[in-house]
Amino acid sequence: MASSAASSAPAPLGLGLGLAVGVGAMGRGLLMPAAEDHTPPPPPDMPGLVRLNCAVQHYEWGRRGPDSLVARLARGADGGGGEDGHGTDRPCAELWMGTHPAAPSSLAPGVSLRDWVARNPAALGRAVAARWGGDLPFLLKALSVSKALSIQAHPDRDLARALHALRPAAYRDANHKPEMAVAVTEFRALCGFAGVQELKEVLRTVPEVHELVGKEEAGKLLSVKEHDGGIKVRSYLQSAFTKLMIASEEAVSEAVSKLKNRLNSESKIRTLTKKEELVLSLEKQYPADVGVLAAFFFNYVKLRPGEALYVGANEPHAYLSGECIECMATSDNVVRAGLTPKYKDVQTLCSMLTYKQGFPEILRGIPVQLYVTRYTPPTDEFEIDRYLLPPGESVTMSPVPGASIFLVMTGKGKIQAGSMPDEAKAKEGNVFFIPAYTEVKLYAFGPGCMQLYRAGVNSRFFS
Repeated sequence: MASSAASSAPAPLGLGLGLAVGVGAMGRGLLMPAAEDHTPPPPPDMPGLVRLNCAVQHYEWGRRGPDSLVARLARGADGGGGEDGHGTDRPCAELWMGTHPAAPSSLAPGVSLRDWVARNPAALGRAVAARWGGDLPFLLKALSVSKALSIQAHPDRDLARALHALRPAAYRDANHKPEMAVAVTEFRALCGFAGVQELKEVLRTVPEVHELVGKEEAGKLLSVKEHDGGIKVRSYLQSAFTKLMIASEEAVSEAVSKLKNRLNSESKIRTLTKKEELVLSLEKQYPADVGVLAAFFFNYVKLRPGEALYVGANEPHAYLSGECIECMATSDNVVRAGLTPKYKDVQTLCSMLTYKQGFPEILRGIPVQLYVTRYTPPTDEFEIDRYLLPPGESVTMSPVPGASIFLVMTGKGKIQAGSMPDEAKAKEGNVFFIPAYTEVKLYAFGPGCMQLYRAGVNSRFFS
């Protein structure tokens, strides 16, 4: 999503006194022996942990008031004062944790994490600093979604560079933006194109979509056979979807109105499908928007807490509701085409999509040690670990060759980083930057479970 003004409140520094001497490798998880990586550790004066102050984005689709996870985390981080609108009816949509220039985290007023990392590249780890130009390659977020986000896709590296060169005001980054969302509550999304049989059923039973797609393009999709090649199917799908998305505002408005009236009438004599119920709710949020009709083309995904969804480059998606932890490559490039009042780049979106079909894989994570589950996407920039520590329990993360960011989601405890006895209290909303090669020990005090999330460079990058 494009950035809006970020708000933040200063938080005190929490500095460690040193790093673990052992240098770990993450190729096979948190418990790799330190001896397998012989890269020299960073200087001994590097802090073991740094407490971060992070920015809230107040996008209109965010949740408002005390029900917003983002607002709750922000209040916890600033001591519960609710400054900068965190405790008001202002929407709190995203909490950004990282170095992206649109809303960089800070160590103290006037000291951004982005500038600090640039001055202390050893904190990233040598391989990470070399690969990603001395910057943190990932951006961690918490999202509180009350209203559907735009139908969108994120460009691959080549397209990102081209769009940035052509329209830097709209596309401010020359980097790709693969992303992964881990559900904290039930989380709903549209993601990827539905299969051929489902799309055929849409064209047969949703006359408003059939009309805008047109008889010729609809006929091509309806005539596809199971044995037809994927390229042929994708070509037909692209033509049909593009025809829908470029329809005139008048035609779209009329079609959405017809759809709404028909479904409301039919709901009195039959039970609507989940997708039909969804499009009616989208129509209330975005009246006369083509995205209401486009939703029929996509898979409707519901994640349970602890389940995750990976979205690669050039794949259409729209988050609908719920709260999640999201991690991505450091970029804010978004190509939008529906369910938004923001700038729409319909031709670019329709031309960039892969048009792959099928329900997306739901990731459930892999246990890497007691109380720790890891979510590993097929991209080098990031991975996410979820920690669920019962009261009185502790867990240790062995030193790894890349930097990490920890977010305390719930509970209380302490975090100890480095080989020296340096520690900080940890509670809901606290965010910590951990330099490379640092051993981390987490302790849960209770009364409830302590839940934390860690973002770091993908372990496979170090293999």
